[in-house]
Amino acid sequence: MRHFLRAAALSTSLVTLLAAPLAAWETPQRGSQTRSDLMDAMRPHVEWIFGAPLLFRVDDLRVQGDVAFAMLEPIRPDGSTMHRGDLMLGRGADDIFEFGGPSVQVLYQRSGNTWVAVHWEIGASDAWWYWPELCPTWWSVIPEACAG
Repeated sequence: MRHFLRAAALSTSLVTLLAAPLAAWETPQRGSQTRSDLMDAMRPHVEWIFGAPLLFRVDDLRVQGDVAFAMLEPIRPDGSTMHRGDLMLGRGADDIFEFGGPSVQVLYQRSGNTWVAVHWEIGASDAWWYWPELCPTWWSVIPEACAG
């Protein structure tokens, strides 16, 4: 029995060690060039919906190689949250406050030295990044979405 428990523990440790590189994404530090570049890549899209100026509160930010994933909350420079009255009506946005609010999810890809917001949603009411077709490119930054 003791041999079985050691083998099971070793097996679990090996699986953990082998799986670790699959989710080896990093979170760029506040003030870093990478973090700034990622926020700047998404900012024009969100400013089109809410108007400028705005900042992002970062809820989750993952970068691995040339791909990234972020969960962001747009806020005004004074720290105030966005409200229905902030929407720039007629710019193609539904009333996102009826759904998931002003939260933003984005999948990025680096093209040369530039980060591009390739897939993104504002006010999504579901976890759209769990779409299996995204996994071949973004699996390293959304491993929980690509695990099954």
